[in-house]
Amino acid sequence: MSVDLSIKIGSMVMKNPVTVASGTFGYGPEYADLVDLNRLGAITVKGIGPEETLGNPTPRTFETRGGMLNAIGLPGPGAKGFIDKYLPFLSQYDVPVIVNIWGKSMEDYGKVVEMLDGEDTVSAYEINLSCPNVKEGGSAFGTDTDSFSRVIELVRGKTQKPIIPKLAPNVSDIGAFAKAAENCGADAISIMNSYPAMAINIDTLEPELANRTGGLSGPPIKPIAIKLVWDAFRATTLPIIGMGGIYEPEDAIEFMIAGATAVAVGTANFTDPSTAVRVIDGVERYLVAKGYDATSDLVGTVKA
Repeated sequence: MSVDLSIKIGSMVMKNPVTVASGTFGYGPEYADLVDLNRLGAITVKGIGPEETLGNPTPRTFETRGGMLNAIGLPGPGAKGFIDKYLPFLSQYDVPVIVNIWGKSMEDYGKVVEMLDGEDTVSAYEINLSCPNVKEGGSAFGTDTDSFSRVIELVRGKTQKPIIPKLAPNVSDIGAFAKAAENCGADAISIMNSYPAMAINIDTLEPELANRTGGLSGPPIKPIAIKLVWDAFRATTLPIIGMGGIYEPEDAIEFMIAGATAVAVGTANFTDPSTAVRVIDGVERYLVAKGYDATSDLVGTVKA
């Protein structure tokens, strides 16, 4: 028995519902010797701003019990550097490229899209409106529905390619933001980014991260992410890319039952680069075993 794993987000067709989370997979070349990139449903690259940035001072990662804290701070080559250094490599693969975009100001988001939109290799934009590790922009736009909507409307006016706002987890009503994204012309939403968190060294009395606070990712946040996906699914008709603590196929399946059309593997890439491919294979086996004809048949089937 065969099953249709493909999904569609706007004009972007993914051969299966599994991508990688921005910030956990570099720009593609970093994992090319470890993973068959053509197996992925999409490659979501590390955040791109209008100019080259260095990110936060070190230490900027810290291992917690079962998860990870990070305050990387969105270092990157900027839009021109990304076009020159990475797009030629990515163009070799038969897989959509989702570019995560961010800015310190609202106008920055528009500048990035203007610089990238003529590149055929760029398939879609994930709008980072929820990063807890930068002092300007990012999460400030993601926790106020008016600012959130204005950024999406700005980006929508710059491109016909699919746009996917990445929602902040630390809001009182995720459904309101999901609905706002739909009303502003988004093609999908992604949930969730890392959760604002902190760790302190009890001997030095100092925070473990130079930035003091960071974002928690990995298995500890999965139940939070599942609940947010479920809430958003009931509030919008947009496809949802769910992420947060996916280490095994069963985790991805749980997200899909909650309402996710697709999923992204994040922190697990650091410990087992084969995770995304294992998840693809495991989801397919599950769908076949349960008698489903297509991935879409599983989405939002939770009995709640």
